[in-house]
Amino acid sequence: MEITSNIYCGDAADILQDIEEDSVDLIITSPPYADQRKDTYGGIPANKYVEWFLPISNELLRVLKPTGTFILNIKERVINGERSTYVMELIIKMREQGWIWTEEFIWHKKNCYPGKWPNRFRDAWERLLQFNKTKQFNMYQESVMIPMGDWAKTRLKNLSDTDKIRDNSKVGSGFGKNISNWLTRDLAYPTNVLYLSTECSNKNHSAAFPIELPSWFIKLFTKEYDTVMDPFMGSGTTLFAAEKLKRNSIGIDILEEYYQMVKDEIREKDLYLFVKEEEYVPTYK
Repeated sequence: MEITSNIYCGDAADILQDIEEDSVDLIITSPPYADQRKDTYGGIPANKYVEWFLPISNELLRVLKPTGTFILNIKERVINGERSTYVMELIIKMREQGWIWTEEFIWHKKNCYPGKWPNRFRDAWERLLQFNKTKQFNMYQESVMIPMGDWAKTRLKNLSDTDKIRDNSKVGSGFGKNISNWLTRDLAYPTNVLYLSTECSNKNHSAAFPIELPSWFIKLFTKEYDTVMDPFMGSGTTLFAAEKLKRNSIGIDILEEYYQMVKDEIREKDLYLFVKEEEYVPTYK
C-alpha cells in the first residue's frame, strides 16, 4: 500500500469543503496567532479571531472521523500588558459547535529566546488543545511510552504496605493506584508536557514547529495508513512527519510560496502526490 500526500493552495475554509466527510483520523495544526505573521498571513486581530476561525473549525469537525482527534497549537498573546482571552473564547465557541475539549498538552520550548519585560518573564511554552467529536476516539498510548527513569530504582525499591495495595482516591473520584504494579516494568506512560526545542531557521518559515511535535501526536492518535491533516501546513512539517511514520496526509496553505515549497520537497522524496489543479497520477512512489 502506497502513502499519499494531498496538498492544496487556497483558503482553508474553502478548500475543506472539498474534503470528504468523516475521512480524516488526525488534524494537527498551528494557525496564525492573533496579530502575528502579518507579513505572511496578514494578521488576524484578537477581537476578530474567533469569528475568523469558527468557519474553519466547523469544516474540520465535518471532515474528522468520529474516532479522530484535533490538536490545535495556539497561545494567547499579550496585548497592552495583559494576556488576551481570545483562545478561551474560542474554546467555548468550539464546544458550542459540537467539539469536546478533551485535554490540554504543554509544549515546553527547551531553547526559547531570552528576553526581559517589565511585567512578565519570557514565554517558554505553548499549549496544544485536544478536541474530539466523541468520547470514544482512537488512542494508542503504548506507542509513546518512555523509559521508567532512574527514579524507579530508589522509589520502587522500598515500598510501604500502602504502596502494595490499591490506593483509592480520597475525593471519591474512583481513581486509584497500586505502585507495586510498576516494579518489573521498563516503560511508563508520559505526562502531558512535551519537552522539545523550537525549529525554524532551516525551514524558511517564521513559526515552524519541530518534527518531533506532530510525530508524537501522530503515533499517539493514529496507526499506519491513517490520514493526517494540517490545514495550515506552512513548511509541511506535519506532512513529512506523517510520511515518515507511514501515514497518508493532507495539507492546505493559502500562500503559494509554502505550497510550492512543500510540493517540490514531496517530489524530491518521490512520494505519491496530489495537488488540486492536477489529476492524481501515481508517478512518485
